[in-house]
Amino acid sequence: MSENGFDAAGGLDRTFSKVVHLYRQRSRALLHDLGLHRGQPRILYLLWNTDGMKQKEIAEALQLQPATVTRMLQRMEKAGFLEKRNDLHDMRVSRIYLTEQGREVRLQVRGITKRLQEEAFAGFSETEMVLMYRFLEQMSENLLQYTD
Repeated sequence: MSENGFDAAGGLDRTFSKVVHLYRQRSRALLHDLGLHRGQPRILYLLWNTDGMKQKEIAEALQLQPATVTRMLQRMEKAGFLEKRNDLHDMRVSRIYLTEQGREVRLQVRGITKRLQEEAFAGFSETEMVLMYRFLEQMSENLLQYTD
């Protein structure tokens, strides 16, 4: 605790948790009308750039457990955003491809992402946003050291 009574560690932890919770809640609300769930746009962004990825590649790129990615892909396939196909050269391998619906939702998802960022960062200067980005990247790098 500092001399002015502010508990930086506890206060920052509570505030960070609150921001993450509210950001996720708002993201969930904005994505709902598209039939998407929080986290699924990250998969779409990957496939928009590299369609036909292996499930393992998606899990590694997003730093998620394979079981988590399996559930996400199953939901997205059921909703019509993507499909699994066997690899032409190795039938043991499945690749994930966007459907027409998955490609068509691109502009809407980007619009939601932009809107969410504008809402979250309202009142921030460009300098503050650059600093925030740098701080969050540093936190990510710090925490990555302790993950397996």
